[in-house]
Amino acid sequence: MPLEIIGAGYGRTGTMGLKGVLEKLGFNKCYHMIEVFEHLETAVPFWQDATDGKPVDWEGHFKGYRAAVDWPASAFWKELADFYPDAKVILTSRTPESWYKSFSNTIMHHMMAEIDPAETPPEMLAWSKMAKQLIRHNTFHDRLADVDYMIQTFKDHEQQVKDTIAPERLLVFNSADGWEPLCAFLGVPVPDEPYPLVNTTEDFRKRFSQEDE
Repeated sequence: MPLEIIGAGYGRTGTMGLKGVLEKLGFNKCYHMIEVFEHLETAVPFWQDATDGKPVDWEGHFKGYRAAVDWPASAFWKELADFYPDAKVILTSRTPESWYKSFSNTIMHHMMAEIDPAETPPEMLAWSKMAKQLIRHNTFHDRLADVDYMIQTFKDHEQQVKDTIAPERLLVFNSADGWEPLCAFLGVPVPDEPYPLVNTTEDFRKRFSQEDE
């Protein structure tokens, strides 16, 4: 089963909510960073190879998935869009300033944290290495605390997606837009319930604190 939807948005742009929404709309399953945590022994080596620029088996890794959003998959949106030419692309978005505030209060803490190898399981050490290389180094060039640089990088990324993906294949989506534009883009009925708000900063911190215990 090939991917039908590729998420191109950075983490903290509503990707966790989009995962749940896509699965509710029938695009089950949807790949997200939480899948990496659930399959550390196999997923981390795969994404480490991709991060290192080595050839990877996209089809094999995404077997059983109909969509992929959030990091690490979203870092490879161009490669995935080429590999799955019939897939639609969703660029989750928010204002750059609100994105950076959310990022700095959540993901950045883990990107900057020093990990004690003696007290950390090997698979989590490997995840940390991969994630920091992919996000902190490859994406933001170790300038996470430089607000202007981060915001400009966010803007440049969104513009690159818009310039690369054909308009009929791309939806720029803010979770505040609700169901209608997303369902129209995907050609599915609009559910009779509010669009969910999930994975707030508080939710993110609580989940990671539980995983660290």
